[in-house]
Amino acid sequence: MSSPEVNKLLSFALYGAANRLVRMHRPFLEPMGLTFPQYLVMLELLGGSPRSVGELGTKLGIDTGTITPLLKRLEHSGLITRRRDVQDERRVLVELTFSGEALRDGVWAVPDQIKTACQITDERANELREALDGVGRTEGN
Repeated sequence: MSSPEVNKLLSFALYGAANRLVRMHRPFLEPMGLTFPQYLVMLELLGGSPRSVGELGTKLGIDTGTITPLLKRLEHSGLITRRRDVQDERRVLVELTFSGEALRDGVWAVPDQIKTACQITDERANELREALDGVGRTEGN
């Protein structure tokens, strides 16, 4: 059996595409002072807040050890607040500040900007997302 060529591997194509897509977001996110992971958190919070740290982590597929420092940076930037849930002090609730809410239009514009930059139709984007979601579901969760 011969060794597979790296550039023919699905994992190589996915890794490269993911990196290019994250880099493609930079010019749209930098003016708002956001990194790609912070952008994902902001999208979730703009969909409804307050949200618990656990909810955000589960929804975004980010573990607590990764999301906590990310949230601390967003809080330091003045875009969110974190507070203990008065009904369950083990839970930390995350909420947008006025400054975070002010980014709504800019954050919500990014998906269309990326779609335009990729020169991809809605139909093709949906096909790709469904295929990638299928790959993610085969992980054996």
